[in-house]
Amino acid sequence: MSTKRPTEIGTAYFPEPDIASNGTVRGGGHGRNAGLLRGLPRRRRPTMIALAVAMAGAGVVVSAAVYQHADHQVAVIMVTEPVPVGAVVVPADLSTTNVTVASGIEVIPARQIDQVSGEIAAVTLRPSTLLAPSDLTAVQSPVSGQELIAAPIKPYGLPASGLQAGDHVLVVSTPGQEGQAGSSSAAPSLNSPVPAVVEAVNNVPDADGFDVVDLLVTDGSSAPVASQISTGQFALIVTRRG
Repeated sequence: MSTKRPTEIGTAYFPEPDIASNGTVRGGGHGRNAGLLRGLPRRRRPTMIALAVAMAGAGVVVSAAVYQHADHQVAVIMVTEPVPVGAVVVPADLSTTNVTVASGIEVIPARQIDQVSGEIAAVTLRPSTLLAPSDLTAVQSPVSGQELIAAPIKPYGLPASGLQAGDHVLVVSTPGQEGQAGSSSAAPSLNSPVPAVVEAVNNVPDADGFDVVDLLVTDGSSAPVASQISTGQFALIVTRRG
């Protein structure tokens, strides 16, 4: 009599196949595509897409604004004829031009050219220069309480940096002709320095080699200053620029 072995009853375990990163099945499988997972659909977020579009559009606008600002030209007033200080500006002295104006540069818009005509030059206006508001004034010197004196002076008697309209100076007597000692024994007309303001400077020497500086002084000091200047025994000391 034969003995039958009892049938073993248990639980069979079939592990899931490993899936490599390239989609192939590791460790065998049942069929070529066994173990492959279907790709999940990507969720599109309308809000993020709209935000990205808005940011891109804003970048274009900002770039365009920066470009226009960097290369922005404006129409301004330009001087075409020389105008001495104190003279009335006429339309023939002016023109307009388009320029790129950097920050801090003062100019007058071309649309105001009719308003500028008839103003007084506060400084000497030179051709091919841009007109600035500070170049003009509505009041012609000298004003009440002031007198204007012309002071001929040799170029070596001026500062190396020159003089400009608006500079504050002291008029002082010197011991000799144009500062050279002992050329005159006459008593000086000025016993103390006299303050003055430079009204204008002509840097083109005349036939005798003198530059001319126009000085504004008070009424009470104009006579002694003029007398001292007539001797040539004087000097100008700059106390303040502009």
